[in-house]
Amino acid sequence: MPGYLEGYGEGEERRSKMIRWTLAGVFGALIIGGLLYFFLRDIAEDRTARAFIAALQRKDYAGAYRMWGCTEANPCRDYRFERFLEDWGPQSPAADPSKIRLEHPQLSPGVIGWIRNVLRIQYSCPDGVIYHVHLGKGEPVLLYVFRKDKTIGFAPWPVCAPRFRM
Repeated sequence: MPGYLEGYGEGEERRSKMIRWTLAGVFGALIIGGLLYFFLRDIAEDRTARAFIAALQRKDYAGAYRMWGCTEANPCRDYRFERFLEDWGPQSPAADPSKIRLEHPQLSPGVIGWIRNVLRIQYSCPDGVIYHVHLGKGEPVLLYVFRKDKTIGFAPWPVCAPRFRM
């Protein structure tokens, strides 16, 4: 009878080890998936914003204007091509392409602010992304790239959902 209970519990131990590894794998995949989502969710909007700056640097103003969802043949009602050239053309503050710099706003100081900036909480909005365009002098211009159709517009606020104090 010495060999009767030798293997007792081996199957249970193997099963519990498999369950632990499965749970660890699922948990790890969720963490990696969440991190990838937070860091890659704005990649298409980033490409659109960089393409806009590249068009300005090439002096392709008609191409840059098309990124706003407008054309010279079918101009936007409130932002005609002449007005676009005043803002972004050769006589504008954006005339020197070497000084144009695109970045996300860094709004919050401290550790909590750093976490909010890393997770893109303040400028990655549900329907678009906010960018600062530094033109070399003066205040940066706030641009907004819409997620739905990847068009560009001016951002009304430097954060996604501003809180107004009454």
